[in-house]
Amino acid sequence: MARREEYEAVIGLEVHAQLKTRSKIFCWCSTQFGDAPNQNTCPVCLGLPGALPVLNREAVRMAAKAALALGCQINRVSVFSRKNYFYPDLPKGYQISQYDQPFSEHGEVEIDTAERDEHGRPIAWRRKRFRIRRLHLEEDAGKSIHDGMPDSDRASYIEFNRSGVPLIEIVSEPDFRSSWEAYDYMQYLRQALQYVDVCEGNMEEGNLRCDANVSVRRRGTTTFGTKVELKNLNSFRFLQRALEYEINRQIEVLENGGEIMQETRLWSEAEGRTYVMRSKEEAHDYRYFPEPDLPPLVVSEEWIEEIRRELPELPNHRKWRFMQQYGLSIEDAATLTSTRALADYYEAVVRETSDPRASANWILSELMGLAKAAGIEPFASPVTPSKLAGLIRLIAEGTISGKIAKTVLDEMFRTGQPAETIVRERGLVQITDATHLEAVIRRVLEANAAYVEQYRAGKEKLFGYFVGQVMRETQGRANPQLVNDLLRKLLTEG
Repeated sequence: MARREEYEAVIGLEVHAQLKTRSKIFCWCSTQFGDAPNQNTCPVCLGLPGALPVLNREAVRMAAKAALALGCQINRVSVFSRKNYFYPDLPKGYQISQYDQPFSEHGEVEIDTAERDEHGRPIAWRRKRFRIRRLHLEEDAGKSIHDGMPDSDRASYIEFNRSGVPLIEIVSEPDFRSSWEAYDYMQYLRQALQYVDVCEGNMEEGNLRCDANVSVRRRGTTTFGTKVELKNLNSFRFLQRALEYEINRQIEVLENGGEIMQETRLWSEAEGRTYVMRSKEEAHDYRYFPEPDLPPLVVSEEWIEEIRRELPELPNHRKWRFMQQYGLSIEDAATLTSTRALADYYEAVVRETSDPRASANWILSELMGLAKAAGIEPFASPVTPSKLAGLIRLIAEGTISGKIAKTVLDEMFRTGQPAETIVRERGLVQITDATHLEAVIRRVLEANAAYVEQYRAGKEKLFGYFVGQVMRETQGRANPQLVNDLLRKLLTEG
Protein backbone atom coordinates (compact mmCIF):
# COMPACT_ATOMS: atom_id res chain seq x y z
CA MET A 1 0.00 0.00 0.00
CA ALA A 2 1.47 3.35 -1.03
CA ARG A 3 1.71 6.13 1.50
CA ARG A 4 0.49 9.71 1.16
CA GLU A 5 4.12 10.85 0.91
CA GLU A 6 4.49 8.96 -2.39
CA TYR A 7 1.95 11.25 -4.08
CA GLU A 8 1.83 14.96 -4.69
CA ALA A 9 -1.16 17.18 -5.32
CA VAL A 10 -1.44 19.54 -8.27
CA ILE A 11 -3.84 22.41 -7.56
CA GLY A 12 -4.95 25.48 -9.49
CA LEU A 13 -7.33 28.15 -8.21
CA GLU A 14 -9.90 30.33 -9.95
CA VAL A 15 -10.88 33.27 -7.76
CA HIS A 16 -13.73 35.71 -8.38
CA ALA A 17 -13.36 39.04 -6.58
CA GLN A 18 -16.09 41.68 -6.56
CA LEU A 19 -14.78 45.18 -7.22
CA LYS A 20 -15.72 47.99 -4.82
CA THR A 21 -17.43 50.21 -7.39
CA ARG A 22 -20.62 51.98 -6.34
CA SER A 23 -22.39 51.01 -9.57
CA LYS A 24 -22.45 47.91 -11.75
CA ILE A 25 -20.03 47.21 -14.56
CA PHE A 26 -22.35 48.06 -17.50
CA CYS A 27 -25.10 50.22 -15.93
CA TRP A 28 -25.78 52.74 -13.15
CA CYS A 29 -27.49 50.34 -10.73
CA SER A 30 -26.16 50.25 -7.19
CA THR A 31 -23.90 47.43 -5.97
CA GLN A 32 -24.97 47.91 -2.33
CA PHE A 33 -25.11 44.54 -0.54
CA GLY A 34 -28.17 43.77 1.55
CA ASP A 35 -30.70 45.96 -0.26
CA ALA A 36 -34.21 44.63 -0.84
CA PRO A 37 -34.34 41.82 -3.43
CA ASN A 38 -34.39 42.99 -7.04
CA GLN A 39 -34.27 46.65 -6.00
CA ASN A 40 -31.03 47.42 -7.84
CA THR A 41 -31.99 46.42 -11.38
CA CYS A 42 -32.59 48.06 -14.74
CA PRO A 43 -33.13 47.00 -18.38
CA VAL A 44 -29.35 46.59 -18.88
CA CYS A 45 -28.60 44.22 -16.00
CA LEU A 46 -31.92 42.40 -16.57
CA GLY A 47 -31.00 41.83 -20.22
CA LEU A 48 -34.14 43.39 -21.66
CA PRO A 49 -34.31 43.80 -25.46
CA GLY A 50 -32.67 46.93 -26.80
CA ALA A 51 -30.68 47.71 -23.65
CA LEU A 52 -26.99 48.40 -24.33
CA PRO A 53 -24.05 48.04 -21.92
CA VAL A 54 -21.67 50.93 -21.14
CA LEU A 55 -18.37 50.03 -19.48
CA ASN A 56 -17.72 51.40 -15.98
CA ARG A 57 -14.39 53.32 -16.06
CA GLU A 58 -13.86 52.89 -12.30
CA ALA A 59 -14.15 49.10 -12.65
CA VAL A 60 -11.35 49.18 -15.22
CA ARG A 61 -9.19 51.35 -12.94
CA MET A 62 -9.71 48.95 -10.02
CA ALA A 63 -8.96 45.94 -12.21
CA ALA A 64 -5.71 47.61 -13.24
CA LYS A 65 -4.71 48.21 -9.61
CA ALA A 66 -5.40 44.57 -8.82
CA ALA A 67 -3.49 43.35 -11.87
CA LEU A 68 -0.41 45.43 -11.07
CA ALA A 69 -0.53 44.45 -7.39
CA LEU A 70 -0.41 40.79 -8.47
CA GLY A 71 2.45 41.31 -10.94
CA CYS A 72 0.32 40.92 -14.06
CA GLN A 73 1.02 42.50 -17.42
CA ILE A 74 -1.88 44.69 -18.55
CA ASN A 75 -2.66 44.24 -22.22
CA ARG A 76 -2.99 47.44 -24.23
CA VAL A 77 -6.03 45.94 -26.00
CA SER A 78 -8.52 43.50 -24.50
CA VAL A 79 -11.86 42.26 -25.78
CA PHE A 80 -15.16 41.45 -24.04
CA SER A 81 -16.89 38.24 -25.10
CA ARG A 82 -20.22 36.58 -24.59
CA LYS A 83 -20.01 33.41 -22.52
CA ASN A 84 -23.17 31.56 -23.46
CA TYR A 85 -25.00 29.32 -21.04
CA PHE A 86 -28.56 29.06 -19.86
CA TYR A 87 -29.48 29.25 -16.21
CA PRO A 88 -32.38 30.99 -14.43
CA ASP A 89 -30.16 33.59 -12.74
CA LEU A 90 -28.56 34.66 -16.06
CA PRO A 91 -31.28 36.77 -17.66
CA LYS A 92 -29.52 37.46 -20.99
CA GLY A 93 -28.63 33.81 -21.55
CA TYR A 94 -24.98 34.82 -21.64
CA GLN A 95 -22.43 36.47 -19.37
CA ILE A 96 -20.22 39.31 -20.58
CA SER A 97 -16.70 38.18 -19.78
CA GLN A 98 -13.29 38.04 -21.48
CA TYR A 99 -11.81 35.03 -23.21
CA ASP A 100 -8.91 34.92 -25.67
CA GLN A 101 -7.87 38.58 -25.22
CA PRO A 102 -8.01 39.17 -21.44
CA PHE A 103 -7.35 42.41 -19.60
CA SER A 104 -4.10 41.14 -18.05
CA GLU A 105 -1.99 37.98 -17.76
CA HIS A 106 1.38 36.46 -16.80
CA GLY A 107 1.38 37.51 -13.15
CA GLU A 108 3.32 36.22 -10.17
CA VAL A 109 3.26 36.62 -6.39
CA GLU A 110 5.90 35.61 -3.86
CA ILE A 111 4.49 34.71 -0.46
CA ASP A 112 5.38 33.02 2.80
CA THR A 113 3.71 29.65 3.15
CA ALA A 114 3.96 26.80 5.65
CA GLU A 115 2.63 23.36 6.35
CA ARG A 116 0.67 23.16 9.61
CA ASP A 117 0.23 20.72 12.46
CA GLU A 118 -3.12 19.21 13.36
CA HIS A 119 -4.11 22.45 15.12
CA GLY A 120 -3.33 24.61 12.09
CA ARG A 121 -0.14 26.05 13.59
CA PRO A 122 2.74 26.69 11.14
CA ILE A 123 5.59 24.18 11.38
CA ALA A 124 8.19 25.95 9.22
CA TRP A 125 7.83 28.94 6.91
CA ARG A 126 9.28 29.08 3.42
CA ARG A 127 9.03 31.60 0.60
CA LYS A 128 7.52 30.46 -2.69
CA ARG A 129 6.39 32.00 -5.98
CA PHE A 130 3.00 31.26 -7.52
CA ARG A 131 2.14 32.18 -11.11
CA ILE A 132 -1.09 33.83 -12.26
CA ARG A 133 -2.22 32.92 -15.75
CA ARG A 134 -4.72 35.75 -16.25
CA LEU A 135 -6.82 38.39 -14.53
CA HIS A 136 -9.83 39.54 -16.51
CA LEU A 137 -13.02 41.57 -16.10
CA GLU A 138 -16.53 40.19 -16.20
CA GLU A 139 -20.04 40.68 -14.82
CA ASP A 140 -21.58 38.62 -12.03
CA ALA A 141 -24.74 36.55 -12.47
CA GLY A 142 -27.83 36.75 -10.28
CA LYS A 143 -28.54 34.40 -7.40
CA SER A 144 -30.94 31.47 -7.19
CA ILE A 145 -32.62 30.93 -3.82
CA HIS A 146 -34.31 27.62 -3.09
CA ASP A 147 -36.88 27.36 -0.30
CA GLY A 148 -37.99 24.05 1.17
CA MET A 149 -36.66 20.49 1.11
CA PRO A 150 -36.21 18.51 -2.14
CA ASP A 151 -38.79 15.90 -1.10
CA SER A 152 -41.48 18.45 -0.17
CA ASP A 153 -43.19 21.48 -1.67
CA ARG A 154 -40.36 23.68 -2.86
CA ALA A 155 -40.15 27.16 -4.32
CA SER A 156 -37.24 28.82 -6.10
CA TYR A 157 -36.60 32.55 -6.42
CA ILE A 158 -34.23 34.68 -8.47
CA GLU A 159 -32.46 37.67 -6.91
CA PHE A 160 -31.00 39.96 -9.59
CA ASN A 161 -29.33 42.62 -7.41
CA ARG A 162 -26.01 40.84 -7.94
CA SER A 163 -26.50 40.55 -11.70
CA GLY A 164 -24.04 42.87 -13.43
CA VAL A 165 -21.85 43.51 -10.39
CA PRO A 166 -18.22 43.93 -11.61
CA LEU A 167 -15.86 41.02 -11.00
CA ILE A 168 -12.28 40.20 -11.69
CA GLU A 169 -11.47 36.54 -12.25
CA ILE A 170 -7.95 35.58 -11.16
CA VAL A 171 -6.81 32.27 -12.64
CA SER A 172 -3.63 30.74 -11.25
CA GLU A 173 -1.30 28.24 -12.82
CA PRO A 174 -1.40 24.74 -11.22
CA ASP A 175 1.50 25.61 -8.90
CA PHE A 176 0.10 24.56 -5.51
CA ARG A 177 1.27 21.28 -4.05
CA SER A 178 -0.69 21.22 -0.80
CA SER A 179 -3.93 22.49 0.68
CA TRP A 180 -2.02 24.87 2.94
CA GLU A 181 -0.19 26.48 0.02
CA ALA A 182 -3.58 27.20 -1.56
CA TYR A 183 -4.84 28.52 1.78
CA ASP A 184 -1.87 30.91 2.20
CA TYR A 185 -2.19 32.10 -1.41
CA MET A 186 -5.89 32.88 -0.94
CA GLN A 187 -5.15 34.74 2.28
CA TYR A 188 -2.53 36.81 0.49
CA LEU A 189 -4.79 37.44 -2.50
CA ARG A 190 -7.52 38.90 -0.29
CA GLN A 191 -4.96 40.94 1.64
CA ALA A 192 -3.40 42.40 -1.52
CA LEU A 193 -6.81 43.32 -2.97
CA GLN A 194 -7.74 45.01 0.31
CA TYR A 195 -4.41 46.89 0.42
CA VAL A 196 -5.03 48.44 -3.01
CA ASP A 197 -8.67 49.10 -1.98
CA VAL A 198 -10.44 47.30 -4.82
CA CYS A 199 -12.29 44.48 -3.00
CA GLU A 200 -13.84 44.09 0.46
CA GLY A 201 -12.71 40.45 0.55
CA ASN A 202 -15.75 39.37 2.56
CA MET A 203 -16.29 35.71 1.65
CA GLU A 204 -19.46 35.48 3.77
CA GLU A 205 -21.12 38.13 1.57
CA GLY A 206 -19.86 36.39 -1.56
CA ASN A 207 -17.60 39.15 -2.84
CA LEU A 208 -14.63 36.77 -2.82
CA ARG A 209 -15.28 33.24 -4.11
CA CYS A 210 -13.00 30.39 -5.10
CA ASP A 211 -13.12 27.29 -7.29
CA ALA A 212 -10.26 24.80 -7.19
CA ASN A 213 -8.98 22.23 -9.71
CA VAL A 214 -7.14 19.38 -8.00
CA SER A 215 -5.45 16.19 -9.14
CA VAL A 216 -2.79 13.86 -7.73
CA ARG A 217 0.19 12.08 -9.25
CA ARG A 218 3.13 9.98 -8.15
CA ARG A 219 6.08 12.05 -6.97
CA GLY A 220 8.73 12.36 -9.65
CA THR A 221 6.27 12.22 -12.55
CA THR A 222 5.45 15.23 -14.68
CA THR A 223 2.20 14.11 -16.26
CA PHE A 224 -0.92 15.65 -14.73
CA GLY A 225 -3.55 13.37 -13.27
CA THR A 226 -7.26 13.68 -14.01
CA LYS A 227 -8.49 16.89 -12.41
CA VAL A 228 -11.58 17.37 -10.30
CA GLU A 229 -13.15 20.80 -9.88
CA LEU A 230 -14.31 21.90 -6.43
CA LYS A 231 -16.94 24.65 -6.74
CA ASN A 232 -18.08 27.52 -4.53
CA LEU A 233 -15.61 27.34 -1.65
CA ASN A 234 -16.68 30.36 0.38
CA SER A 235 -14.24 30.37 3.30
CA PHE A 236 -10.51 29.88 3.70
CA ARG A 237 -10.99 27.00 6.09
CA PHE A 238 -13.49 25.29 3.76
CA LEU A 239 -10.96 25.63 0.92
CA GLN A 240 -8.21 23.97 2.92
CA ARG A 241 -10.41 21.21 4.32
CA ALA A 242 -12.04 20.45 0.96
CA LEU A 243 -8.68 20.21 -0.80
CA GLU A 244 -7.23 17.99 1.93
CA TYR A 245 -10.21 15.65 1.74
CA GLU A 246 -10.16 15.53 -2.05
CA ILE A 247 -6.41 14.80 -2.20
CA ASN A 248 -6.85 11.89 0.21
CA ARG A 249 -9.94 10.65 -1.65
CA GLN A 250 -8.16 10.58 -4.99
CA ILE A 251 -5.12 8.78 -3.55
CA GLU A 252 -7.40 6.18 -1.99
CA VAL A 253 -9.24 5.63 -5.29
CA LEU A 254 -5.96 5.13 -7.18
CA GLU A 255 -4.52 2.83 -4.53
CA ASN A 256 -7.61 0.66 -4.72
CA GLY A 257 -7.20 0.30 -8.49
CA GLY A 258 -9.91 2.79 -9.36
CA GLU A 259 -9.99 5.63 -11.87
CA ILE A 260 -10.47 9.31 -11.13
CA MET A 261 -13.47 10.71 -12.98
CA GLN A 262 -13.31 14.26 -14.33
CA GLU A 263 -16.19 15.89 -12.53
CA THR A 264 -17.33 18.88 -10.51
CA ARG A 265 -17.78 18.33 -6.79
CA LEU A 266 -19.15 20.39 -3.90
CA TRP A 267 -17.89 20.51 -0.33
CA SER A 268 -20.18 19.62 2.58
CA GLU A 269 -18.79 21.12 5.78
CA ALA A 270 -21.41 19.32 7.87
CA GLU A 271 -20.31 15.92 6.52
CA GLY A 272 -16.64 16.81 6.04
CA ARG A 273 -16.55 15.46 2.48
CA THR A 274 -16.96 16.35 -1.18
CA TYR A 275 -19.77 14.98 -3.33
CA VAL A 276 -20.54 14.95 -7.05
CA MET A 277 -22.34 17.94 -8.56
CA ARG A 278 -22.00 17.02 -12.26
CA SER A 279 -19.82 14.85 -14.45
CA LYS A 280 -17.62 15.84 -17.40
CA GLU A 281 -20.30 14.79 -19.87
CA GLU A 282 -22.61 17.48 -18.45
CA ALA A 283 -20.01 20.26 -18.81
CA HIS A 284 -21.07 23.38 -20.72
CA ASP A 285 -19.85 24.44 -24.16
CA TYR A 286 -19.77 28.18 -23.65
CA ARG A 287 -19.44 29.09 -27.37
CA TYR A 288 -17.55 32.32 -26.73
CA PHE A 289 -17.72 35.07 -29.34
CA PRO A 290 -16.83 38.80 -29.16
CA GLU A 291 -19.43 41.04 -27.51
CA PRO A 292 -20.83 43.11 -30.43
CA ASP A 293 -22.16 45.90 -28.20
CA LEU A 294 -18.79 46.76 -26.62
CA PRO A 295 -15.71 47.99 -28.48
CA PRO A 296 -12.25 46.63 -27.59
CA LEU A 297 -10.90 48.06 -24.32
CA VAL A 298 -7.79 50.10 -25.13
CA VAL A 299 -5.49 51.52 -22.43
CA SER A 300 -2.29 53.53 -22.80
CA GLU A 301 1.11 52.94 -21.24
CA GLU A 302 0.85 56.38 -19.61
CA TRP A 303 -2.42 55.40 -17.94
CA ILE A 304 -0.93 52.11 -16.71
CA GLU A 305 2.02 53.97 -15.18
CA GLU A 306 -0.35 56.44 -13.55
CA ILE A 307 -2.17 53.52 -11.89
CA ARG A 308 1.15 51.97 -10.86
CA ARG A 309 2.11 55.17 -9.04
CA GLU A 310 -1.10 54.94 -6.99
CA LEU A 311 -0.19 51.56 -5.51
CA PRO A 312 0.79 51.42 -1.84
CA GLU A 313 3.57 49.24 -0.45
CA LEU A 314 2.18 45.72 -0.86
CA PRO A 315 1.54 43.50 2.18
CA ASN A 316 4.32 40.95 1.80
CA HIS A 317 6.95 43.57 1.05
CA ARG A 318 5.76 45.54 4.07
CA LYS A 319 5.87 42.44 6.25
CA TRP A 320 9.41 41.60 5.17
CA ARG A 321 10.45 45.22 5.77
CA PHE A 322 8.96 45.13 9.27
CA MET A 323 10.99 42.00 10.01
CA GLN A 324 14.22 43.58 8.78
CA GLN A 325 13.74 47.19 9.89
CA TYR A 326 12.05 46.59 13.24
CA GLY A 327 13.39 43.15 14.19
CA LEU A 328 9.94 41.54 14.41
CA SER A 329 9.20 37.84 14.12
CA ILE A 330 7.38 36.63 11.02
CA GLU A 331 4.23 36.02 13.08
CA ASP A 332 4.23 39.51 14.66
CA ALA A 333 5.05 41.19 11.36
CA ALA A 334 2.28 39.23 9.62
CA THR A 335 -0.29 40.30 12.22
CA LEU A 336 0.76 43.95 12.15
CA THR A 337 0.56 44.04 8.34
CA SER A 338 -2.66 42.01 8.13
CA THR A 339 -4.44 45.22 7.11
CA ARG A 340 -3.05 48.41 5.66
CA ALA A 341 -4.71 50.48 8.40
CA LEU A 342 -3.13 48.42 11.20
CA ALA A 343 0.31 48.61 9.58
CA ASP A 344 -0.08 52.40 9.26
CA TYR A 345 -1.14 52.59 12.92
CA TYR A 346 1.92 50.63 14.07
CA GLU A 347 4.35 52.73 12.10
CA ALA A 348 2.76 55.92 13.41
CA VAL A 349 3.36 54.70 16.99
CA VAL A 350 6.96 53.73 16.18
CA ARG A 351 7.68 57.18 14.72
CA GLU A 352 6.73 58.78 18.05
CA THR A 353 8.36 56.24 20.40
CA SER A 354 11.43 55.09 18.45
CA ASP A 355 10.77 51.74 20.17
CA PRO A 356 9.52 49.17 17.61
CA ARG A 357 9.45 46.28 20.07
CA ALA A 358 7.47 48.04 22.81
CA SER A 359 5.09 49.49 20.21
CA ALA A 360 4.45 46.02 18.76
CA ASN A 361 3.97 44.46 22.20
CA TRP A 362 1.38 47.00 23.36
CA ILE A 363 -0.58 46.77 20.10
CA LEU A 364 -0.47 42.98 19.78
CA SER A 365 -1.23 42.13 23.38
CA GLU A 366 -3.10 44.82 25.28
CA LEU A 367 -4.71 47.02 22.61
CA MET A 368 -5.82 44.19 20.32
CA GLY A 369 -7.34 42.39 23.31
CA LEU A 370 -9.40 45.44 24.27
CA ALA A 371 -10.42 46.06 20.66
CA LYS A 372 -11.50 42.44 20.13
CA ALA A 373 -13.66 42.52 23.25
CA ALA A 374 -15.29 45.72 21.96
CA GLY A 375 -15.81 44.28 18.48
CA ILE A 376 -13.72 46.93 16.71
CA GLU A 377 -10.32 47.17 15.04
CA PRO A 378 -7.41 48.56 17.11
CA PHE A 379 -6.89 51.48 14.73
CA ALA A 380 -10.57 52.42 15.11
CA SER A 381 -10.37 52.69 18.91
CA PRO A 382 -10.21 55.95 20.90
CA VAL A 383 -6.52 55.19 21.54
CA THR A 384 -4.86 57.03 18.65
CA PRO A 385 -1.22 56.34 17.72
CA SER A 386 -0.14 59.53 19.52
CA LYS A 387 -1.98 58.51 22.68
CA LEU A 388 -0.51 55.00 22.70
CA ALA A 389 2.94 56.47 22.06
CA GLY A 390 2.41 58.80 25.04
CA LEU A 391 1.67 55.80 27.26
CA ILE A 392 4.78 53.95 26.07
CA ARG A 393 6.92 57.03 26.74
CA LEU A 394 5.61 57.25 30.33
CA ILE A 395 6.78 53.67 30.90
CA ALA A 396 10.18 54.32 29.32
CA GLU A 397 10.66 57.43 31.46
CA GLY A 398 9.81 55.50 34.63
CA THR A 399 6.76 57.64 35.35
CA ILE A 400 4.50 54.57 35.55
CA SER A 401 5.13 50.84 35.74
CA GLY A 402 4.04 48.33 33.12
CA LYS A 403 1.37 47.06 35.49
CA ILE A 404 -0.06 50.52 36.07
CA ALA A 405 0.14 51.15 32.32
CA LYS A 406 -2.39 48.37 31.69
CA THR A 407 -4.85 50.10 34.01
CA VAL A 408 -4.17 53.41 32.29
CA LEU A 409 -4.72 51.84 28.84
CA ASP A 410 -8.08 50.45 29.95
CA GLU A 411 -9.12 53.97 30.95
CA MET A 412 -7.75 55.44 27.71
CA PHE A 413 -9.76 52.92 25.70
CA ARG A 414 -12.90 53.70 27.68
CA THR A 415 -12.68 57.50 27.74
CA GLY A 416 -10.28 58.49 24.96
CA GLN A 417 -8.24 60.57 27.42
CA PRO A 418 -4.44 60.73 26.98
CA ALA A 419 -2.28 58.73 29.37
CA GLU A 420 -0.71 61.83 30.95
CA THR A 421 -4.13 63.15 32.02
CA ILE A 422 -5.24 59.84 33.54
CA VAL A 423 -1.97 59.37 35.43
CA ARG A 424 -2.09 62.90 36.83
CA GLU A 425 -5.76 62.87 37.82
CA ARG A 426 -5.64 59.44 39.46
CA GLY A 427 -2.27 59.90 41.15
CA LEU A 428 -0.68 56.92 39.43
CA VAL A 429 2.85 58.25 39.17
CA GLN A 430 5.39 55.51 39.95
CA ILE A 431 7.15 55.65 43.31
CA THR A 432 10.89 55.81 42.71
CA ASP A 433 11.97 57.26 46.05
CA ALA A 434 14.32 54.62 47.51
CA THR A 435 13.94 55.91 51.10
CA HIS A 436 10.15 55.77 50.91
CA LEU A 437 10.16 52.28 49.38
CA GLU A 438 12.70 50.98 51.90
CA ALA A 439 10.38 52.03 54.72
CA VAL A 440 7.48 50.18 53.07
CA ILE A 441 9.60 47.06 52.58
CA ARG A 442 10.74 47.05 56.20
CA ARG A 443 7.11 47.19 57.35
CA VAL A 444 6.24 44.28 55.07
CA LEU A 445 9.17 42.18 56.34
CA GLU A 446 8.34 42.93 59.99
CA ALA A 447 4.71 41.89 59.40
CA ASN A 448 5.87 38.60 57.82
CA ALA A 449 8.73 37.67 60.13
CA ALA A 450 7.98 33.94 59.94
CA TYR A 451 8.18 33.98 56.14
CA VAL A 452 11.39 35.98 56.33
CA GLU A 453 12.98 33.23 58.42
CA GLN A 454 11.80 30.58 55.95
CA TYR A 455 13.25 32.58 53.04
CA ARG A 456 16.61 32.91 54.80
CA ALA A 457 16.51 29.19 55.50
CA GLY A 458 16.45 28.50 51.75
CA LYS A 459 12.81 28.90 50.65
CA GLU A 460 13.63 31.47 47.98
CA LYS A 461 10.27 31.15 46.22
CA LEU A 462 8.90 33.42 48.93
CA PHE A 463 10.67 36.35 47.27
CA GLY A 464 7.76 36.79 44.87
CA TYR A 465 5.38 36.86 47.82
CA PHE A 466 7.28 39.76 49.37
CA VAL A 467 7.26 41.65 46.06
CA GLY A 468 3.51 41.19 45.82
CA GLN A 469 2.99 42.49 49.35
CA VAL A 470 5.05 45.61 48.63
CA MET A 471 3.15 46.27 45.41
CA ARG A 472 -0.13 45.88 47.28
CA GLU A 473 1.01 48.35 49.94
CA THR A 474 1.90 50.87 47.24
CA GLN A 475 -1.21 50.13 45.12
CA GLY A 476 1.02 48.92 42.29
CA ARG A 477 2.86 52.24 42.01
CA ALA A 478 6.27 51.07 43.25
CA ASN A 479 9.07 50.81 40.69
CA PRO A 480 9.37 47.02 40.26
CA GLN A 481 13.13 46.94 39.65
CA LEU A 482 13.81 49.17 42.66
CA VAL A 483 11.57 46.98 44.82
CA ASN A 484 13.51 43.89 43.74
CA ASP A 485 16.87 45.50 44.45
CA LEU A 486 15.90 46.84 47.87
CA LEU A 487 14.22 43.59 48.91
CA ARG A 488 17.31 41.53 48.11
CA LYS A 489 19.49 43.99 49.98
CA LEU A 490 17.35 44.00 53.13
CA LEU A 491 16.81 40.24 53.15
CA THR A 492 20.55 39.71 52.76
CA GLU A 493 21.36 42.17 55.51
CA GLY A 494 19.17 40.29 57.93
